Amino acid sequence: MAGHGAEHDANERDGNKGPEPAATRKTDYAGAVYGSLLAASVVAGAGTLGTFPRLVLVLLLLGTGLVFWAAHVYARLVGDRLVHQALSRQEVRRVCADEWPIVQAAVPPAAAVAVSPVLGLGPEGAAWLALGVAVVEQVGWATVAVVRAHAPRRLVLAAGAVNLLLGLFIVVLKAGLHH
Repeated sequence: MAGHGAEHDANERDGNKGPEPAATRKTDYAGAVYGSLLAASVVAGAGTLGTFPRLVLVLLLLGTGLVFWAAHVYARLVGDRLVHQALSRQEVRRVCADEWPIVQAAVPPAAAVAVSPVLGLGPEGAAWLALGVAVVEQVGWATVAVVRAHAPRRLVLAAGAVNLLLGLFIVVLKAGLHH
């Protein structure tokens, strides 16, 4: 998954105004973690509206991911424009790619909803499956990010635990709001 702005921040600190070449840029998983948390929140919130066709939840997940991706791209580009003189097409493409993991993170929960009939799940079961996938994805991306940063084991465990707690909080909200 592509980054969420860490390479841009590092370039600013180092005084380098241009993006790093793709081969040397470090991967930043913040967008994937954020997108997974967003997807879990969408599923939990949608569950408060009752049951509706699976296609609606799939479109809601993907549409929300796209809207938040566009909002992040816009915010980064406007922020960069205030700092830099002009933005190039290359910079716009780079920012779009850097923020794309927000959308990518919506795909596994949406796919879970789409395949839920094959698993014999009704609409409520599909929502719980999607929520579980989003939470597992969130914990997974956060843990991978910390491992790839060569963090000590206790930090890897802490990152996994914090993200699991965030995900479980959304699960509790879904369960509490639905009943």
